[in-house]
Amino acid sequence: MNDHMNQEAQHGEKPVKRREMSRRQFLSYTLGGAGAFMGAGMLFPMIRFAVDPVLQPKSEAEWVKVVEESQITEVPKSFKFQVHQVDGWYESDPELEAWIARDASGKIFALNPTCKHLGCTVNWNGSPQFKDQYYCPCHGAHYTIDGQALAVAPLPLDEYQVKVENGFVYVGQLGPNTRV
Repeated sequence: MNDHMNQEAQHGEKPVKRREMSRRQFLSYTLGGAGAFMGAGMLFPMIRFAVDPVLQPKSEAEWVKVVEESQITEVPKSFKFQVHQVDGWYESDPELEAWIARDASGKIFALNPTCKHLGCTVNWNGSPQFKDQYYCPCHGAHYTIDGQALAVAPLPLDEYQVKVENGFVYVGQLGPNTRV
């Protein structure tokens, strides 16, 4: 025995055996770590790409010029307009529709023509049976001039925010009906 082991044996301590790493273990750890690092490097941009649209702040709808104020009467008329929308990575310019009229006090309002029953399109005076009402031809839902549901549909028609500026009517964000 060497001198060092003799001293440890005299003090009652067991000699410490060092475990050495084999070449195979060293290569396994090194290659595994490098592979994990490269895999994470490839995965991070993909996750970022998929999640980024969700992290973008939601913006209010922009005001869209629809019609001259002088064309609005107490009888609802349908007006079509285009909006620019971005859904994640997809940009489009769909054509939307609004039924715009004046109420008894002269205030302008705009309703979305999508029926709240199953999403069909309603029309003003669409049925001779329901005169001066919005009528849905799909399942017979009908609404008052203010968009209040009279039959079949569970909710009133949605309403666009409206502003009048420089003689033109602008529509904005679509939301729940505030008229009923």
